[in-house]
Amino acid sequence: MGALGVVYGDIGTSPLYTMKVALSPYGQPGAEQVYGVLSLLFWLLTVVVSIKYVTVVLRLDNKGEGGTLALMELAARGIQGPRRQIIVVLGLIGAALFYGDSIITPAISVMSALEGIGMVSHVLDPWIVPLALGVLLALFLIQSRGTGTMGKLFGPIMLTWFLVLGGLGLWRVIEHPQVLLALDPRWAVAFVAEAPWQTFLLLGALVLALTGAEALYADMGHFGRPLIRKAWFMIVMPCLVLCYFGQGALLISDPTAIRNPFFFLAPNWALVPMVMLATVATVIASQSVISGAFSVTRQAVQLGFWPRMVIQHTSAKEEGQIYLPRVNLLLCVAVMILVLSFGSSDRLAHAYGFAVTGTMLMTSLLALLLLPRRASGIKRWAWLGLLGIFLILDVLLFSANALKILEGGWLPLLVGSVLLGLMLTWRQGRAALHERLLENKQPLKEFLLSLEEYAPTRVPGTAVFMSTIPDSVPPALLHNLKHNKVLHEQVLFLTVTSAGVPYVPFGERYTLQRLSRGSWQAVASWGFKQEPNVPQLLEQITLEHPELNLEPMQTSYFLSRQTVMIQSRQPWYLGWRRRLFAFMARNASRSTRFFKIPPNRVVEMGIQVEL
Repeated sequence: MGALGVVYGDIGTSPLYTMKVALSPYGQPGAEQVYGVLSLLFWLLTVVVSIKYVTVVLRLDNKGEGGTLALMELAARGIQGPRRQIIVVLGLIGAALFYGDSIITPAISVMSALEGIGMVSHVLDPWIVPLALGVLLALFLIQSRGTGTMGKLFGPIMLTWFLVLGGLGLWRVIEHPQVLLALDPRWAVAFVAEAPWQTFLLLGALVLALTGAEALYADMGHFGRPLIRKAWFMIVMPCLVLCYFGQGALLISDPTAIRNPFFFLAPNWALVPMVMLATVATVIASQSVISGAFSVTRQAVQLGFWPRMVIQHTSAKEEGQIYLPRVNLLLCVAVMILVLSFGSSDRLAHAYGFAVTGTMLMTSLLALLLLPRRASGIKRWAWLGLLGIFLILDVLLFSANALKILEGGWLPLLVGSVLLGLMLTWRQGRAALHERLLENKQPLKEFLLSLEEYAPTRVPGTAVFMSTIPDSVPPALLHNLKHNKVLHEQVLFLTVTSAGVPYVPFGERYTLQRLSRGSWQAVASWGFKQEPNVPQLLEQITLEHPELNLEPMQTSYFLSRQTVMIQSRQPWYLGWRRRLFAFMARNASRSTRFFKIPPNRVVEMGIQVEL
């Protein structure tokens, strides 16, 4: 139930628009055209979703977690130099295009569902866009309440949705059973051979049936590989195939139904309930990609590709249920602009495929760089051959959608390019800042030993100095000694890092080293699916090392607040990325909030770093 409600919401609403978009260029399609398109669609679902994602890609788990960034970390593990940089860029491209998908999915799904009211009466057509805006606005407004309560309803609703899809499709297939001839792959081969260029263009529309395939992999950590596979093969794929073939049977008997073959599947009396059910199903599909955008953003923050952001947990039990106010606001504004600009699901379909196929292509490339390394001999060549087939198919799908850049594909390309530029700017800016700080690095242990000889005035309590570079003197310590001329009885130097795995076990959270009589150094790490919590870490250290007094009311935190300064002598066209990085750094969430540090126990020491 859970997998149906979360994983398959996106791909489950594809029948609303796929056949309409694919066959509309033929006017009123004939039987051979319907057979050819259905055969292509069925085998695309089989090869891309059933074989590539459900059978192969789900094997590539990063300690149980999936998704483009998790696969990127897995593929880059143990690799250095230019090859690692290529892997990182491929992963970031996939993540950036996922945001484009997160913007387009809510708009196209909700609009395609509400366009069914035009079949009740064309007088209602002008209300489609306002109703879509209202539904989407309500969806974004309730995000702060979390998906826990709504999630309980998602599974049963989506099960009802898939059973209705399968039932309506089966009804039409029983009326015209000859449509099942399209299961024969020879129809697809003949269709391609008769009009290769037209078929290539058709791939840009048929890829709409594959949207949501990435969710199978991204949501693996929530439900596990076996449940996702069972839900696909037992419920989702049979119902989707029946629905598509039912639409094909309907079009063979009544080509005029191409105006909206999905809603014409239902009898007239069921039209209004179908519109209502479709609207609810598309809201669920939209919820899944919005939640996915929150998860991808958190992973990017933890891996150092995005500035710190406010992350709110909406469930006391489920760690994965989070809410990011900034991301939610930006998505809401972007989706509203999209609905107003495009005005219909048909026009949005041209933009949709580019983001989806781009992310699928990045997944195939990363899998090609990873899977053959895990095997040798014949198995290695078998993996190369199979992944090569997937890669060729993904290149064809991506190329067909790239031809539609001027018709709407420019939108996810623009969104992806901007976000990729921002992520690379932040990553490289942090690296440059790190190198600049290393220039004035002082060895920590030697410095502390010198303090033992010329000891400053000691004051009661414990000082925790947050440091980005282990084994070096934090700037906050130097400023504290310079201005206050005192040092606490006990001092802990803490460095927080992000591991390249989803979760770090509680018992492996930190390493502790004693540097001198009254000072220690700790290096703590959290997985990219976890959030750092420094006070909780200090409680753990206190229990395991009682000689270190970290009682909250006797502990003060000292942080260095870095202000990035840009060399004014540089022309704007040479320093624009430095200025962009400085802007992102100024607008990042405060480290106290990000690390869950009580603000009334913090002393910040400001330093300026010139880039």
